[in-house]
Amino acid sequence: MTDPARPLRFNAFVMNTNSHIQHGQWRRPDAGQVDFENVDLWIDLARTLEEAKFDAMFFADVTGLYGDADADFEVYARHGLQIPSNDPTVLLGALAVSTTNLGLALTSNVAQNHPFNFARQVSTLDHISRGRVAWNIVTGTQDNGARNFGLPQLTDHTERYRWAEEYVDVVYKLWEGSWDDGALVKDRERGIYADASRIHKIHHEGERYRVEGPHLPAPSPQRTPLLFQAGSSESGRRFAARHAEATFIIAPSPEIARRQIEHTRQLAVEAGRRPEDITFYQGLSFIIGDTEEAAREKEAEYDRFVSNEGYLAHSALVDKTGRVYDPATPIKDIDTNTARGFLAWASQAVPDREPVVEDVALLTRSASRVVGTPEQIADELVKWQAAGVDGINVINWVLPGSFEEFAEKVLPVLRARGLAQEEYAPGPLRQKLFGSPLLNDRHPAARYRGAFSAHARTWDEAADLRSGGRLPQLT
Repeated sequence: MTDPARPLRFNAFVMNTNSHIQHGQWRRPDAGQVDFENVDLWIDLARTLEEAKFDAMFFADVTGLYGDADADFEVYARHGLQIPSNDPTVLLGALAVSTTNLGLALTSNVAQNHPFNFARQVSTLDHISRGRVAWNIVTGTQDNGARNFGLPQLTDHTERYRWAEEYVDVVYKLWEGSWDDGALVKDRERGIYADASRIHKIHHEGERYRVEGPHLPAPSPQRTPLLFQAGSSESGRRFAARHAEATFIIAPSPEIARRQIEHTRQLAVEAGRRPEDITFYQGLSFIIGDTEEAAREKEAEYDRFVSNEGYLAHSALVDKTGRVYDPATPIKDIDTNTARGFLAWASQAVPDREPVVEDVALLTRSASRVVGTPEQIADELVKWQAAGVDGINVINWVLPGSFEEFAEKVLPVLRARGLAQEEYAPGPLRQKLFGSPLLNDRHPAARYRGAFSAHARTWDEAADLRSGGRLPQLT
């Protein structure tokens, strides 16, 4: 029995596309995701999730095709495997005005949007939603996606995280430093809408970006959105330790999750934060039956629609020249710019033989699957929580049915055990999850609060913010 004071958090892990994670399931007659371009599907789902007291709706996203950028992409189009896909950032506007408490998380990689424009879009969404927006910070995984933004191929893995460091530095300056508290006046009698003396240009000059500012939106309820991060490589973990408030993992077992969580939290301490400053969300899918036998029968029915071809295409690994590795290639021989963390997990999850590339697809298909009665599922979630997991990203099989079934059958059992919240806490998303609407003072973005006010810094500090304007690199 878990501590009733520690309910797990639950996000719906979705994507604005037909075939996101569970490939082949779109062919089922109850799979509403075939009409993912219909905004009513998403509005109805968001309202269902809010009624069920899910914490957030978490949208994945990509900006290009998987696999070899020069190869035929027929398999992706045939399966609707993340092509076609639509922009989640635009969709969040509709969901924000259709819900009241549900968090709304978007994925945006550092190559796809200039930080000035991105900061403005996110602040606008945070205003529209009254403080319920989260950003999943990613660095991209596809060569085709890199080419779509003028690059010859995906930037080196370590360099992408250096890029991300400057990117977040720019948006932190805009969100946290450009507007002082009290700058938005709205004084009709004196005719002052905003106090210019409390609004500042940031004059960022770095390796990739020159941004003058000021930030055009006034501070939103959270200023900085809740910060998710999904990298599991060594570079990704160090980035998460410095910046993330919530980290999305898909570990193949609670024990492997425990090791990653403990390591990342230790890195956070080394970066001047506390272990509890970062929460961890494990991705899991659920097959639910009133009896174990019924659940296994349902699993066999789900497997009837599984597309192994789709899973292999999704998990395609490319070498440094962009060519796809053969599925029989040993993982130890892989040299790639992507999925390094998951390759490490796959190696740990196959201890009895030499793991190969195909194992990555098999793990994607089955390792995150939980099959059983609601009570058995609750027992399994207790194990994940004991490993240090704070929440679950629920992966659907079909929309909206997977989430409706989870809400109807599993959440009541979880609530009876104190494993799921009964009601939403008040306030913006960060306040609901961490008790305050703003980032705590230990987060690196907090450095920029008041940093651009003329009376708040020395000339040397101002020069430092202009030339490079970077936070000290934490190792």
